[in-house]
Amino acid sequence: MKITATPGKTDSFTDVMGIKVGQAHDVGVNTGTTVIIPDNPIPMGVDVRGGGPGTRDTNALDPTCLVEEFHGLVLSGGSVFGLDAAGAVTEALSEKGIGFPFGPRALPVVPSAILFDLKNGGDKNWGAEAPYRRLGLEALNNLSTTVEHGRFGAGHGATAGGVQGGIASASLETEDGLIVSAIVAVNSFGPTVHDVPMEHGTIEMPKLGFVGTNTTIGAVVTNLKLDKAGCTRLAMMAQDGYARAIRPIHTPFDGDTVFAMATGDKEVSKDAMATTMAVAGTLAADCVAKAIEKAVKAA
Repeated sequence: MKITATPGKTDSFTDVMGIKVGQAHDVGVNTGTTVIIPDNPIPMGVDVRGGGPGTRDTNALDPTCLVEEFHGLVLSGGSVFGLDAAGAVTEALSEKGIGFPFGPRALPVVPSAILFDLKNGGDKNWGAEAPYRRLGLEALNNLSTTVEHGRFGAGHGATAGGVQGGIASASLETEDGLIVSAIVAVNSFGPTVHDVPMEHGTIEMPKLGFVGTNTTIGAVVTNLKLDKAGCTRLAMMAQDGYARAIRPIHTPFDGDTVFAMATGDKEVSKDAMATTMAVAGTLAADCVAKAIEKAVKAA
């Protein structure tokens, strides 16, 4: 059986209904933050394969852990400092009453991943307060169904191999209404295969002097009804898009991370779920690879 998928309405991350993206960047610091907020709490999973990841609340995404639904996701530059963006977003959502009602305040759960862009020439002498809380709030205030591509958000200060990196998204939809989309901030150690054609036995390593200063981070979303375990499987399959578009990938110097979310608008029978997941995961990898190519071109 042959399954055909075509780009969604805008070929972007928000072609899956119920998702908004906000982005903000600081030209002087040469960095930025991307915030993803669902209209309603949704299941989420994650797959981390790089040897140098920087993340927040990813343990909560383990299918064996208590929390079943999540309120947002933050992708940011700034290495460890960039994790502050998720804290600011968490506090702002709580102020709006978004989160679990476990106490006197709403408790949002907002996982995050960061990339290293501290050696990209921007002014990092920010004093006692890094800019990422501000950038997180700015991105949250910029939520939209329009996703800007290139030097925006978490991709603003990124580099991909020896060229500028960036952020972009892509989507695919099947004839029966299955939609999968991806957004990726490309700050890879290795170059994209679009820029450096692959020759077997030859490896281009233009960022060798930037050991530990890399990472490609992103997310995929589908309209399927999945639980955390299903989202985790989707994230695992989506990572193959990294391997198809970047070489080398998943090195000791990268923190490559993919999150996966499901809005639940499309239900399939239990008997059809395994096959549908195989299709969704394959399309997710396709979207990731396409988003990586678009990000570097746009940058």
